[in-house]
Parts: sequence; structure tokens; C-alpha cells
Amino acid sequence: MNVVERALAPTPKWFRILRTVGIALATVGGTIIASPVALPVGLVSAAGYLVLGGSIISVVSQTAVKSEEEPEPVK
Repeated sequence: MNVVERALAPTPKWFRILRTVGIALATVGGTIIASPVALPVGLVSAAGYLVLGGSIISVVSQTAVKSEEEPEPVK
């Protein structure tokens, strides 16, 4: 399965929720970074981490796919 097929495959519900949360985190972080008001350095730095974390969560969640295969039993 290549990357395009994986991105277009059905995503499990839990990962759709995580994807939405990740997008929200990245949006909040981007809004804080782009704020026209002078903000404390710590807040802007934390916003950068929000953007990074939200982006990673969203990308990983988007590439999770629903598997139709039965899991192998643990021996």
C-alpha cells in the first residue's frame, strides 16, 4: 500500500477524532504565533510546540487505516 492509497483509505473513528484534535491544536498555536500583539516569549515558544505537536498528530492519524484482516492470536 503506497502513501496515496493509505491516505485515501478509510480511517478508524478514534483516529478521525485525534486528527480533529491535532488540527485544532495546530490552529490555536498558529493563531498565537500570528498574533499582532507582543506576547511573552514563553507563550510564543509554547505555541510553536502546539503547532508541531498538532501537525504530527494530524499526519499520523490521517495515515492510520482500518484493517480488514484478523489479528494473529498471541501465543
